[in-house]
Amino acid sequence: MGRKDRKEREIKRDSYATKHSAEKRKQTLIAIGVLAVIAVIVGYAGYLFLTMTVEAPGGPENAGALGSEHSHAGILVKIFGDEFDFSAPAYQIKSPWIHFESRDGSTIHKHATGVELEYLFNSLSIGLDDQCYIFPDGKQFCTNDEYSLKYFINGESVSDIREYEIVEDDKILITFGGETNEQIQEYLNQLDNQEIRK
Repeated sequence: MGRKDRKEREIKRDSYATKHSAEKRKQTLIAIGVLAVIAVIVGYAGYLFLTMTVEAPGGPENAGALGSEHSHAGILVKIFGDEFDFSAPAYQIKSPWIHFESRDGSTIHKHATGVELEYLFNSLSIGLDDQCYIFPDGKQFCTNDEYSLKYFINGESVSDIREYEIVEDDKILITFGGETNEQIQEYLNQLDNQEIRK
């Protein structure tokens, strides 16, 4: 009877080992399958990110692909002599194409070709045209008999900046009020001394 019991135990042991080995192999194959699916998803997402162009939702019209350019420009906005603060969280990185970042409110960062200043101000919910500067809360500062909205690019007066596309190291001044030429020159000097953070 000893031999028969031993034989039965060997058969059970072999059967258990075979079953256990098959179960382990099944779990390994499932894990490999799951990891393969995850790798495919991550790879596809990476491909989409790297090839993202203006067809991405919210992109500016006629803009190049993200990363097609990286330009910086200094900006200073003075309303009745008070500086507009773009460093507030409400104005930081509202669009990947053109924005303010790192709590800096004096440097515009542009990350694609073909992106105009109008797109920057629209992304910040600031209305802007050749006559008015409109705050997100609806307060309007429009040219009238006493006060005027003025734009300067690199020290030169321009009538409108909406369609302007910044290039590296540009300096943009926007003023509203009844400033004298001397005050405008002070603002331009302040802008020239402003660091452009890259």
